[in-house]
Amino acid sequence: MLAFAPQAPDHSDMKGAFHGTSSGHHTMPASIRAALGPTNTGKTHYALTRMMAHASGIIGFPLRLLARENYERLVKIKGERSVALITGEEKIVPPGARWFSCTVEAMPLDRKAEFVAIDEIQLASDPDRGHIFTDRLLHARGTVETLFLGAETIRPLLQKLVPGIEIDIRTRLSSLSSMGHTKLSRLPPRSAIVAFSMSEVYALAEVIRRRRGGCAVIMGQLSPRTRNAQVELYQNREVDYLVATDAIGMGLNMDVDHVALAQLSKFDGTVPRPLFPQEIAQIAGRAGRGMKDGTFGTTADCPPMSSALVEAVEQHRFDPIQRLYWRNHELDFTNPANLLKSLTRPPPLRGLTAGRVASDVTTLESLMLDPDIRESARGKRATALLWDVCQIPDFRKLGDDSHTRLCARLYMHLLKEGAVPANWMEGHIRGLAKTEGDIDTLMHRLTGVRVCSYVAARTEWSRHSTMWQERAREVEDLLSDALHERLTARFVDRRATTLLRRLDSDSDRSLLSAVKPDGEVLVEGHSIGRIRGFTLETDVAAGPDRQIILRAGRKALLHEIPRRIRLLQDAPDTSLRLDATNGELFWEDTRLGRLAAGPSLLRPAIQLFPAEFTDTVQKTHVETRLLDFVAQLIQRDLKPLYRSQALAEREPQLRAILHRLMEDGGITETLPEDHALSSALKSRLRKGGVEVGRFSIYCPALFRTRPLALLGLLHALHNKTPIRPTAPGRVSLPWSEIHGQFGWIRAGDTGLRLDIAERCIAEMHQLAVRHDHAAPVSLASRLGVKADMLPSILKGLGIAHQPAEAPSSAHAGPPRPLMILNDRKTRASRRRRSAPHHAPPRRPAPPRTDSPFAALAALREKIRP
Repeated sequence: MLAFAPQAPDHSDMKGAFHGTSSGHHTMPASIRAALGPTNTGKTHYALTRMMAHASGIIGFPLRLLARENYERLVKIKGERSVALITGEEKIVPPGARWFSCTVEAMPLDRKAEFVAIDEIQLASDPDRGHIFTDRLLHARGTVETLFLGAETIRPLLQKLVPGIEIDIRTRLSSLSSMGHTKLSRLPPRSAIVAFSMSEVYALAEVIRRRRGGCAVIMGQLSPRTRNAQVELYQNREVDYLVATDAIGMGLNMDVDHVALAQLSKFDGTVPRPLFPQEIAQIAGRAGRGMKDGTFGTTADCPPMSSALVEAVEQHRFDPIQRLYWRNHELDFTNPANLLKSLTRPPPLRGLTAGRVASDVTTLESLMLDPDIRESARGKRATALLWDVCQIPDFRKLGDDSHTRLCARLYMHLLKEGAVPANWMEGHIRGLAKTEGDIDTLMHRLTGVRVCSYVAARTEWSRHSTMWQERAREVEDLLSDALHERLTARFVDRRATTLLRRLDSDSDRSLLSAVKPDGEVLVEGHSIGRIRGFTLETDVAAGPDRQIILRAGRKALLHEIPRRIRLLQDAPDTSLRLDATNGELFWEDTRLGRLAAGPSLLRPAIQLFPAEFTDTVQKTHVETRLLDFVAQLIQRDLKPLYRSQALAEREPQLRAILHRLMEDGGITETLPEDHALSSALKSRLRKGGVEVGRFSIYCPALFRTRPLALLGLLHALHNKTPIRPTAPGRVSLPWSEIHGQFGWIRAGDTGLRLDIAERCIAEMHQLAVRHDHAAPVSLASRLGVKADMLPSILKGLGIAHQPAEAPSSAHAGPPRPLMILNDRKTRASRRRRSAPHHAPPRRPAPPRTDSPFAALAALREKIRP
């Protein structure tokens, strides 16, 4: 913020507003008073009333927003010609202005006025801006009346520094009580949520938008126009929530019932620190207005306040301020070094202390290091001008030396040319007049415009000051409107806020709702979602009012759901679809439900997705239609299995086998009695589409892509195992990839499709039934594996084998083929190799486990997943 010293340039555009000038220490006026107390005591209203009772007056506010707000209030009462506004960036001073609304830094103290008032005088204890308020406390006086407004904590120092001051302690018009900690989703309407950084404000605003429909956003960096638009959004009840920085604690009056702090600490420019109790009270005091009581508390991740802190805020009892920050105002402009020395002079009184080094002093120190400026800043006039330039506020706060470079260029222009060049002003203002970009980009441009506005407001720095002020104001308004639109678009859901405002425990009965032909559901003309199938998919923000909105929306479905059920019942099977990869059922492109385990493998159940049925009858109608479709689908895709059941009527001996085959879904393990079937019965089974293999009885036609995928899904559902996608067209895969899938058998580390494995085993047995036989050359190709994998696969299938005899030639030849061993020969050979000499007779050896027949029992378990 800038600070005007008493030697500030003369405000030529205000001549005639007041009569006489003043410099040095003022003579003590007849009346110096203070109105002290907490928020909502009517102090500002009282001060404005007192000022308008005098022929002239000046009142200083801590924020540009407040100065603008009260300027507009004064204009409504006294008219534009009688009221002036002076801030760092704005100067509206009609020739006949008598009452001035200003920021504390920009108060025209070189003009006398009957009435002078300073608001929030306790800010004299702020280490950054406190020296400005202390200077006004010690030196700003009205010729008839001086009034200081603020918190009671400054009372002891006021009495010490201003002898004879009359102090009026005012009490709050309403009570302020704690609500403790409240979740964001449970904050009552007309709440203000306060954070202390832009990022936190944005995060909270986003949560409020999702859960409560939207909010207004207030930050100190906003321009008055944007701030007023956001306040209007809240005051007009377009939104019921406000997310703000502690800027709302400085007298911004709105209809807030509850203040919730999202943090109890803040970064004060140097280090993070806990909030002081009086700071919390200042912010919490925004709750309640006039005679209406207010509440406060914490929210989000902020812990509850301690009982002692709550009591202090509720009772307005705080420790008095011990010191005020001070900076010398009697400056030595002989040269920059003397100027800097006079700025750092120690305080003359007890109770005063030096504050932090302000940005204007930092800028001065940096410019003094510049050789060109050090050479140019000679004499009082050049040094005074240098100090004026150093007081240009660093609104942008980029953290680099760009502000120092800007001040250096402006100083050299003013010193050598006597004015800021028109092309400099034009280039800067035109470069900022762009409305594209996000919120942060627009706010950055606004800070740039504020610098231009400040420079243009110094009438002695420009030959066309009025024109540049108007141009800067136009660009600021343009950016402010764009920023308001961005904030509203990002943080306000107008549909949700409109609906939520009308809803209470019974009001949903009166809301109008309808369903459009495309399925969009409307409530009071606002879309709340879409009906897909029988499910209402809504994007209404989660929160306590969500169910009320959905109840209102479901009114429109009272006739729509029965209509859709009729359409489904009349729909052809071609409009329905089963996704075998996950078991989901579709009507056109809409998911209705999924298959689940039923009473048997081929009779699955239906699990519908959440739907808006009004009774179980509607749900039953939908389930019945889907079950009919699934039954037809199973009979169609598993037609070979159902066709084989006709054999059971003609061949009673096959009924048991075919019953097991039907129960197991087309593949069932073989039992000893199955191998005893006559060749004629096996032939009849084969003609009926059923094969009796070494491991299983199965329908080969079921191993096509569609039937196999459907059977895999049905088996996974029935056995409650994960549904895994099939591998269409593959006859072998690594066992780790298909472990647990239906229709595959394990052979070592490889999985073989059951029908292929059965055919190969039958062929190998047929070849080696009388003597050893070389394995077919095409065996690896038929199994879909590499040749070097055959030994482990055959071993896994229990087929005895060995490499063929090596050729007599010493030359290496091609790889030796595999020999499939005759079962009888293998047993005899093994007995000769393993029997010790002169061994006593041994018991008969148990059946071999590596022959196709002896391995049958061990491999039966591999049929099922």
